[in-house]
Amino acid sequence: MHTTTTTRTLAIAASLILGLTLASCSTNNSSSDAGSSASSSSAASAHNDQDVMFAQMMLPHHEQAVEMSDVLLAKGDGVDPDVVTLAKQIKAEQGPEITQLTSWLQGWGESTESEHPGSGHSMSGMMSDSDMTDLDQASAKDAGKLFLQQMVQHHEGAVDMARSEVDKGKNTDAVAMAKSIVSSQTEQITQMQVMLASK
Repeated sequence: MHTTTTTRTLAIAASLILGLTLASCSTNNSSSDAGSSASSSSAASAHNDQDVMFAQMMLPHHEQAVEMSDVLLAKGDGVDPDVVTLAKQIKAEQGPEITQLTSWLQGWGESTESEHPGSGHSMSGMMSDSDMTDLDQASAKDAGKLFLQQMVQHHEGAVDMARSEVDKGKNTDAVAMAKSIVSSQTEQITQMQVMLASK
C-alpha cells in the first residue's frame, strides 16, 4: 500500500513537472514568435516622407491607368486584340497595387489624397480631362492607337516616380513595389512603342 501511494505520488509529481515544462516552452516560443512578428511588422511599417509621397501620388496615377484601360475595354470587339490584352494586364497588375498603396497610407495614418505639388492631372504622365474625353470618344478602331500613345506617356511618369522611391524611400515594401513598377512598366513602354511603330 505504501509502495502504491509513493508510486502514485511520484507519477503525479512527474506529470506536473512535465506539464509545467511544456507550458513554459510553449509560452517562451509564442512570446518569442510574437516579438519577432512585432519587430518584423514594425520594420515593414517604418517609412519616411518619400514613401508617403510615393504612395499618395502613385495611387491616383494607378487609378487613372485602370480607368483608361476600362474605357478601352468598354469599346468592344473593334479594338486591336493585342491592345486589349495589354489593357487587361495593366488592370491585373495595378489593381492589387492600388489596394496595397491604400493600405500602407491608412496604416501610416496618412491621407489617401495627395497634398503634394504636381499631384492631380498635372502630375507626371497623368492624362488631362481633355485627354480622357478624347479616349472616351475615339472609335474602337482609333482607340487602340490613342490608348498606346497616352499609356506610354502615363507609364513614363510612373517610372520616374518609382525611381525616386527606389533612390530615397525607407519602407522596404514600398521600395520593392517601386522596383517592380520600374521593371514591368519599362518593359511595357518598349512593347507599346513596338506596337505603335507597326500602326
